[in-house]
Amino acid sequence: MNRAARNARLSILSNSVLIAMKVVVGILSGSVSIISEAIHSFMDLAAAVMAFFSIRIAQAPADGDHPYGHEKVENVSGVLEAALILLAAGLIIWESVKKLIHPEAVSNLELGIVVMLISGIVNIIVSKRLYKVAREEQSVALEADALHLKTDVYSSLGVALGLLVIVILEKVFHFEWAYYLDPVVAMLIALVILKEGWDMLMRAFAPLLDASISAEELKVIEEVVMQRAGTGLHSGRTRRAGGKKHIDFHLTLPETMSVKESHDLCDAIETELEAQLHNTSVLIHVEPDPALQVH
Repeated sequence: MNRAARNARLSILSNSVLIAMKVVVGILSGSVSIISEAIHSFMDLAAAVMAFFSIRIAQAPADGDHPYGHEKVENVSGVLEAALILLAAGLIIWESVKKLIHPEAVSNLELGIVVMLISGIVNIIVSKRLYKVAREEQSVALEADALHLKTDVYSSLGVALGLLVIVILEKVFHFEWAYYLDPVVAMLIALVILKEGWDMLMRAFAPLLDASISAEELKVIEEVVMQRAGTGLHSGRTRRAGGKKHIDFHLTLPETMSVKESHDLCDAIETELEAQLHNTSVLIHVEPDPALQVH
């Protein structure tokens, strides 16, 4: 099991524990914001499970049916995870509207505050670890999982703050209708989740349409090639599959250059591109150009 899969498993374990805590406290308190957080964490758990399996599938080597590898399964997982984020936000808004129409008093909010703070702290630690590994391993699925936990940090701390305000209004100022703030807080958190889910959907979906790699990465390719005298670059194409970047282009070389020299030069370009861009697959088509001279 590789690093990405091991860290996805860590996310599964942490989410399972947090869901159990939130469900129990949500039922005891009757707080829609705590129940909403339980729904959110359940979506996080489903996303973590998908990330775990998609990472393991993506690491499988290329075969006869999948000659370009299995990396795009991470993008499929990322899209599904983003859809779960959006679904979670919709469920939270739905429950919040119902609570506003039919308000109910809430209780045991102090316990809810403690649970939300614990959830926020745990997810800060786990999400930071996942983001670090996702960047190092170029794992889209693990990054999506880390994003789930990041949004859970915002929502957990937001709910904790909202519950604290309700407790202060009820206990200190004896404001009887303070529990109206509970669904309002939940809806505000849902809006944050919607934004994060949409961003994740756009990032994960683009590679499924073979969108090009970033402009900064394209510039690296041009610089690596053009710094070598006597070469030219054209007809370049790039795409991303999961954490892997596929690059192919035509390289013009002096027609007097030997096959071995051309091969060695292409190897040097591929090595440097891998060093600068990481996790790349490079295909170079060599073309002779009589106007170019060997240096």
